Amino acid sequence: MSQQQKTGKPTDQKPDEWQQDLNPDPMAGQNYGIKGSHSEKDNLNAYEIKELHRQLEGYTDDELKQITVLPSGSRLEQGAKYIDLMDPERKEFTAMGNMEAGPNNWYVPKAEVGYQLWNRLTGVQNPERTGEGNES
Repeated sequence: MSQQQKTGKPTDQKPDEWQQDLNPDPMAGQNYGIKGSHSEKDNLNAYEIKELHRQLEGYTDDELKQITVLPSGSRLEQGAKYIDLMDPERKEFTAMGNMEAGPNNWYVPKAEVGYQLWNRLTGVQNPERTGEGNES
């Protein structure tokens, strides 16, 4: 019995001529390499998006500057948590490897925002979890 018959895979080590058509971006959504290496999001934040000033009323300029927003075309990291500021409910979701920010999304990665600010963005009402509680 040949090696191909045993494993069901070709053994010639040559790339399949259709592989590029079937899987044009094989590493899409994979989290390999340096963590946080998204140069496209280095300087984009909610402060720079004037439409968000009205939507995020009550947030200081410093807080808006701490809210990273992915620009259109940015690929979301598989397994990472995000919210879309365009979604009125701002429900947290876990990204899949084939997802990317579109022109109608203002995705905020949870890993890029402090937990108290994240809690405010997602609608948590408990003042102690949003940093607005009395400090003893």
